[in-house]
Amino acid sequence: MKSFRRRPATVNAGSMADIAFLLLIFFLVTTTISAEKGILRKLPGTCPTNDCSKPMNERNILRISMNSDQEIFIEGKVVTLNEVKDIVKSFVDNNGESQCDYCTGEKLPMSSDHPKEAIISLSYDALTKYQLYISVQDEITMAYYDLRSRYIKQKFNKTPEKITNKEFKIVKNAYPFIVSEVLVKRD
Repeated sequence: MKSFRRRPATVNAGSMADIAFLLLIFFLVTTTISAEKGILRKLPGTCPTNDCSKPMNERNILRISMNSDQEIFIEGKVVTLNEVKDIVKSFVDNNGESQCDYCTGEKLPMSSDHPKEAIISLSYDALTKYQLYISVQDEITMAYYDLRSRYIKQKFNKTPEKITNKEFKIVKNAYPFIVSEVLVKRD
């Protein structure tokens, strides 16, 4: 009598590599890669005047700072995120010198002389959370957007979406977006 020896069952693995490769290609092609969000800012150019060391009037600088405890300070006073936009608008549109015919500010002695001279100084601690930093940047941007929208309505009787590039340059000149950023280094 013949004895039959059973061979162990084997799987043909020759095509497994091909299948794995096809699956890899499939997932690479069908997966979407989310783009990182960032802040759209134009870096400052060279000095437009010959004397860039000219001292600034202290009242033209609004100091906004954030600490490691995620608190927001404007001119040394604690404020909430919701207050930032209104404070920035009031500061920029102050018309301290009474030379701005399109400004509606209260002419406060400690706020900016003119929108073209208003500077927002934004400082943050190395441990400030990125979300807070972006939220404050958004509030500053919304303040300028509101001021520019009002100016567009006054000057051109249009909405911001309907102005031309030439008109937008006039708007940017009336309310220039000047933000200085400072990282507070930790020792």
